[in-house]
Amino acid sequence: MSIAPTLQRYLTAENIQYDVIPRDPTMSSTRTAEACRISGDRLAKAIVLRHIAGYMLAVLPASHHVRLSDLRDQLGDNVEMAQESEIDPLFPDCAHGAVPPLGHCYALPLIVDYSIEAQPEVYMEAGDHETLLRIGHAQFARLMENARHSRFSEKRRSLRPKEDPNGYGATVT
Repeated sequence: MSIAPTLQRYLTAENIQYDVIPRDPTMSSTRTAEACRISGDRLAKAIVLRHIAGYMLAVLPASHHVRLSDLRDQLGDNVEMAQESEIDPLFPDCAHGAVPPLGHCYALPLIVDYSIEAQPEVYMEAGDHETLLRIGHAQFARLMENARHSRFSEKRRSLRPKEDPNGYGATVT
């Protein structure tokens, strides 16, 4: 696979410049950032939300986690994260779990966390587990200009355990 056709058509129609970066498959956006040696702050991930009006995408850095309570404060109490089984039909030309953070091309409204917008460049899933796109700040801002903008995420603590200072291989928490 490569760039999802729907995504590629959308980027072409919007005259968006991007770089294609091949990568090895990983099990999470955090691991993708690590494997590609890019900051998790610069890797945009998309979380599919179920809302009374239908589905929408929350876009935030891979280094952050969603504060669902903040989204509920902003969007209403009936906001939930979509179930895995609900996601694939929304992105028919994407691999399972490889959701691009550009909901407009899939007819989904967006809510974008301020923290991802501050980055000088943004990396994103291209619809498979083998390709990232790198987009400059101005281009990313253009793609997100019609989205709702808010703060609804919090930076994760480091997932890597600290090594034993004595060198015994144990971890320190």
